[in-house]
Amino acid sequence: MSSEVIVAFITGVLGPLLVIFLNNLLNKKKSSDMVVDTLDVSEHITNALEHLKDEFEIDRVWITQFHNGGHFYPTGKSMAKFSIIYEVVSTGVPSIQNQFQSIPVNLFYKSINQLLQNDIIEINDFKDEEICTYNLRVLAEVYGAKSLYLFAIKSIDNKFIGSMGVEYVKKKNKLDMESINHLQNHASIIGGVLMSHLNK
Repeated sequence: MSSEVIVAFITGVLGPLLVIFLNNLLNKKKSSDMVVDTLDVSEHITNALEHLKDEFEIDRVWITQFHNGGHFYPTGKSMAKFSIIYEVVSTGVPSIQNQFQSIPVNLFYKSINQLLQNDIIEINDFKDEEICTYNLRVLAEVYGAKSLYLFAIKSIDNKFIGSMGVEYVKKKNKLDMESINHLQNHASIIGGVLMSHLNK
């Protein structure tokens, strides 16, 4: 093989392939910046929650996500926990995010199991003794919720990854079916954003 053929091969074939390879490598490094990705996702989700808060006059709206919160002794098996990772509140309404970090799933087995099976919990009035509150009434009293709507957040392959909570603190609110469906759709979209971030 002559030197001219070798040079032509390098410049004509290997050169462009090398450029493509380096571009892919640089783009991968850019997109794998965990801090940048996390900030981008946080901005999208927080903006979505702010929009919902304003549209539905919500006092407190938050997102929980399940995670591994440690290990059991002596087996080393992972402990299933959840934390509030995003929260938006209206003026004068206290945040609860710091109180709900690394909470063992078993402490809320009734409400989490209901969400797992039915995707939604509707409690339009915590004072109504005839409404099932899935052991959440005491928490509502502590944190001032008069109405609560919980929506399961699931991945595209139906894995239960968290929940979206909508709370009315200043006054109770009975949402109509159209509003509930709208909020449920937003929970699904947020699930897609979270899974996209987790899969990067």
